[in-house]
Amino acid sequence: MTTPLALYIHWPFCVSKCPYCDFNSHESSVIDQGGWKRAYLNRLTDLAERTEGRVVETVFFGGGTPSLMDAGTVAAILNQIHRLWPVAPDLEVTLEANPTTAEGGKFADFASAGVNRLSIGVQSFDDRALKFLGRAHNAKEARDAIRLAAKTFERFSFDLIYALPGQGPTDWADQMAKALTFEPEHLSVYQLTVEPGTGFHKAKVAEVEEDLGAGLYEQTQASLSDAGLPAYEISNHARPGAECRHNLIYWNGGDYLGVGPGAHGRVTLDGVVHATQEIPNPASWIKAMRSEAGPEVRCQALSPEERAEELLLMGLRTVRGVGAKQFKAKTGLTLADILSPVGLETLQTENLIAWDGDTLRATDQGRPLLNGILAALVV
Repeated sequence: MTTPLALYIHWPFCVSKCPYCDFNSHESSVIDQGGWKRAYLNRLTDLAERTEGRVVETVFFGGGTPSLMDAGTVAAILNQIHRLWPVAPDLEVTLEANPTTAEGGKFADFASAGVNRLSIGVQSFDDRALKFLGRAHNAKEARDAIRLAAKTFERFSFDLIYALPGQGPTDWADQMAKALTFEPEHLSVYQLTVEPGTGFHKAKVAEVEEDLGAGLYEQTQASLSDAGLPAYEISNHARPGAECRHNLIYWNGGDYLGVGPGAHGRVTLDGVVHATQEIPNPASWIKAMRSEAGPEVRCQALSPEERAEELLLMGLRTVRGVGAKQFKAKTGLTLADILSPVGLETLQTENLIAWDGDTLRATDQGRPLLNGILAALVV
């Protein structure tokens, strides 16, 4: 049986760069939509030659701001995918969108193009917070976009950011209450972090104190669980059955192809998992696509140990954790081969890790501390 595939399509352009964003995104007011469409279609053809016969289960348009794409470009990409690969009958197609009025006007066209799940970058329902975060929309546009998405798409999700400077438990409870009035099936909720190279880092914006951040995280878990949206991953909450299948492929160690500037991938070739990355710079990527040689792609075979550490890092992000049988099937190693007995015992005593002989998982207290946990766990 062949391993199924997910496809990630990276659109690198934004109207403006948010000061907290460390993704591969670039400001641009003029985009050659036709040129980019041709480049994506050609790249998909290249990738299909190495993955012939694999069934595509999910497609995710990320960025950047994919809702800046022409709906015709989205439709052409999806049509090309259907031509090149077998496609699952319940194919999940997600597109990330900003809730500006202009982009909301394209929702129906995206749905007609084949998108059946929209992910909206709301971030906050407070105008002052949105201004601080550098967002191009206001709170009313956010509310309007969610209502329109609910009418237009089979499924939708939206993002929120918490632990903003000056935000306390009462303020955050108000934001979650406003979010829940829309009865979402899925919420992605992220704690604000100040990453090197971002606008906030250059402006020396300080993150909230560690104890406050931990308290807001615990408040989030409890409130959303009580509302029927339990966490299934560190930052993602969903009603049972409404999880993002594309992201679950990442976290469960599945195969996915990354298409577009800087896009990462993991693909099994001749029984070995390879890590791939495309040229990050958009101008260099599309120039390479126009050449006969095509784009230069990093493609590195992962050793069993590298693959094992990656599966631990991704799998422990989820509530489900890492299954011993699946781990051995994917790496050829057992969990005992790479885990430190002393570290495992210590983490269990501290109630940060649970291990029953079949599944290794981080506890509710442990999931926010994964970097430290992995350092103690791996031999």
